[in-house]
Amino acid sequence: MPKLAYLSLGSNVGDRESHLHDAMARIGATGRIVAVSSLYETEPVEFTQQPWFLNCAIALETSQSPPELMAAILRIEEEMGRRRVQKKGPRSIDIDILLFDSAVMDSGELRLPHPAMQQRRFVLEPLAEIAPDVVHPVLKKTIRELRDALPAGQAVGKPKT
Repeated sequence: MPKLAYLSLGSNVGDRESHLHDAMARIGATGRIVAVSSLYETEPVEFTQQPWFLNCAIALETSQSPPELMAAILRIEEEMGRRRVQKKGPRSIDIDILLFDSAVMDSGELRLPHPAMQQRRFVLEPLAEIAPDVVHPVLKKTIRELRDALPAGQAVGKPKT
């Protein structure tokens, strides 16, 4: 029976929007994408001396296990040219599993829910657009509540068209 996973996608190198659409097409091979947020222009965090990101969130129905989905995501990132040269540095594509149904796990290589998602506006803003009432399985708050509890700070908005 398919499970519902929520993923965060980001890019700040090259044609960011094309990278996100390419990643979504590839992710579609792991299941069925059932929701896609708007694209959001986001300020880099931690390592700030780099271009701004374009981010979105997707909901994916998949029959894969969390480790299988993680392996597929890592392959997609590698196929798309992702090189892990600098921690939090520029990247053509970054894909994170935020939530996988109500799974809670820490295998060392994969932590669910994503351990920092509740601190990141660039994650919560797009996720709240497609899953505002989904409850974080550890914090027991909705995505909307988590987003609304964030302090002012990181700039996140829809790109100018």
